[in-house]
Amino acid sequence: MRKEFLPPLAPCLGDEEYNEVLDTLKSGWITMGPKTRRFEELFAEYVRSSHAIAVSSCTAGLHLALVAGKIGPGDEVVTTPLTFCSTANVVVHQGATPILADVRPDTFNIDPDEIRKKITPRTKAIIPVHLGGQPCEMDEIRAIAEEHGLLVIEDAAHATGAEYKDRIVGTISDVTVFSFYATKNLTTGEGGMITTEDAELAEKMRILRLHGISSDAWKRYSDRGSWYYEVLFPGYKYNMTDIQASLGIHQLAKQEKFLEVRQRYAEMYTDAFRDLPEIATPAVKNHVRHAWHLYIICLDSEHLTIDRGQFVEALRKKNIGTSVHFIPLHLHPYYKERFGFSKGDFPVAETIYDRIVSLPLYPRMSERDVEDVIRAVRKVVADSRR
Repeated sequence: MRKEFLPPLAPCLGDEEYNEVLDTLKSGWITMGPKTRRFEELFAEYVRSSHAIAVSSCTAGLHLALVAGKIGPGDEVVTTPLTFCSTANVVVHQGATPILADVRPDTFNIDPDEIRKKITPRTKAIIPVHLGGQPCEMDEIRAIAEEHGLLVIEDAAHATGAEYKDRIVGTISDVTVFSFYATKNLTTGEGGMITTEDAELAEKMRILRLHGISSDAWKRYSDRGSWYYEVLFPGYKYNMTDIQASLGIHQLAKQEKFLEVRQRYAEMYTDAFRDLPEIATPAVKNHVRHAWHLYIICLDSEHLTIDRGQFVEALRKKNIGTSVHFIPLHLHPYYKERFGFSKGDFPVAETIYDRIVSLPLYPRMSERDVEDVIRAVRKVVADSRR
């Protein structure tokens, strides 16, 4: 058994990030400024997008996309029940109604056939979530959106570097929003990025992220600036700082290397569990590049004498940390009370939730760490086999 606890997720930072942050601190410019702008340029180049807007979080980015897209009271936004609460919370913040559509049993992503069933005259947008790093079926989703004149905002919190049919996630839909939270594939501690090909939407979101004041107002503290600015919209405090961008610049430079490591470790897991009927490994579509933010296994309760909670606890006792992504939105008290959801509304998402476990997967792990996880999982399965 391992002597030290292996957390389920962790950042991977090096001297490049430390030195860049120190340089930023020494410069005296620590809020949004030239390094944020540089990070935006580099990220736009990486995903081949015309516009990239750095923000304080993916949640902030999703909110700005809804505001800029004029989503408001009386409107409906279709999304998945199998996501983090922020995806739906931002819809509620706009006075709109989140409409949930069940997921596919193989990829755990939102099912386009279920989306079609949820479209009404009040539907204004779709927010597909690329769960774990595997892109949704975007051709089908975009076809639905085009048919009904809907905005598509991709929640790519897990999907930096993912590809769909040889297109990198970031330019497929009207707006895409990425997360740079501490444990994401690319981290700035806290932070996010919005990408879009729509110049008008981009400019509005740039202005909205900083109180609604003119988009170059940050320059007023530089030798190129002026004391004068104008408030154009009632905006928000959603900007990224240069301290965060300092991390992002070097994290982005390492992204392809990180993705290669994640892919290799995911393959090690899949190969190691292939012979276990008690565990279903992730189903990856041939036309996608999985970003492998998460490696989610699905337990077959018919072959095990323990439930998911006991499985997680057994691994914890072997110093292997795990997590669950996610508790379906409709099972949370707020959404049950506010929108009348109840258990049984989304049977596929519920069945998945009862059985899923996210195993440790991140570049800071060593192959020995991966082997420790494999041994622990196989041991727990062997001890709990019916």
